[in-house]
Amino acid sequence: MTVHVVIEAPGEHRLTAHTPREPGAGEALVRVHSVGICGSDREVYQGNRPEGYVRYPLTPGHEWSGTVEAVGPGVPAGLTGRKVVGEGFRNCQVCDRCHAGETTLCTDGYEETGFTQPGAMAPTLTLPARLLHVLPDDADLTAAALLEPAACIAAAALKANARPGERVAVVGTGTLGMFAVQFLRAGSPAELLVVGTRRDREALARQFGATDFRTKEQELPGDFDVVIETAGSADAARTAAALLRRGGRLVLTGIPAPGADGLDPTDLVVRQLEVHTVFGAPPDAWSHTVRVFAAGLLDPVPLVTHELSLAEFPRAMELVGSGDPKVGKVLLHP
Repeated sequence: MTVHVVIEAPGEHRLTAHTPREPGAGEALVRVHSVGICGSDREVYQGNRPEGYVRYPLTPGHEWSGTVEAVGPGVPAGLTGRKVVGEGFRNCQVCDRCHAGETTLCTDGYEETGFTQPGAMAPTLTLPARLLHVLPDDADLTAAALLEPAACIAAAALKANARPGERVAVVGTGTLGMFAVQFLRAGSPAELLVVGTRRDREALARQFGATDFRTKEQELPGDFDVVIETAGSADAARTAAALLRRGGRLVLTGIPAPGADGLDPTDLVVRQLEVHTVFGAPPDAWSHTVRVFAAGLLDPVPLVTHELSLAEFPRAMELVGSGDPKVGKVLLHP
């Protein structure tokens, strides 16, 4: 018997029999290969996801890879058998923001795979085919399960618009930070500094292309063209802003705790800093991610430290919340 995970309510989950849902018009049925776990999945399980951004009972899982098994009416038959990843935001495709390609700003309300719609912690996932992004036939589906967080950082890289030869930096050394290093490295920077709190991340950062690594306690330069912040703290945001030259470009992706002290508006204005923010990934960021991945410029595999079965969901939740520096990305295999 095949099973899927259901979170009935905060702190309550069960494994229950799984029956694939046949795809309707415009939909595709995907056989899930791998599904990643991130902090927001733990928020769903613990019950501290903001109101309106989760709907119980729920099958979680928004970071996934798989193979199209069947398609519904109106979907190209050629998708069947292809390796794919998929966007999470279930945007309306009709509002002004969707027409502008800014689907993460859809004005029709929030719906997302794994939070308000059934997710991928199951043998199969049925979803709108328009959300799929096709991978090369020889793609490593285990690695591809990490392309959702990579796409969020691709959105940041596109907004940063780093040009070849510019001096760039990343603040944060978690999964998102390591993806930021890889995207920025692909743009041929003159220098790529990584700033973090853990010296044990230096080797991996340099493996991905960093030319310098410092902890925030060390003396930091202040003349970078572009900085991407991924650490999710107000302190990290201020560190990132301080790294920039006058007129430099800052992209914030982390979400600090509510009420955190922010950047100094006087500093932003006087130094004429250009500040962007990212929440989720629109279609162009997903396409960029798949292109960079297919070109061999994005290597998610070193970020994976644990691969478990779907039945080991409770252990996966414990690992993600353990704070153990040896725990990186945790994947489940349905």
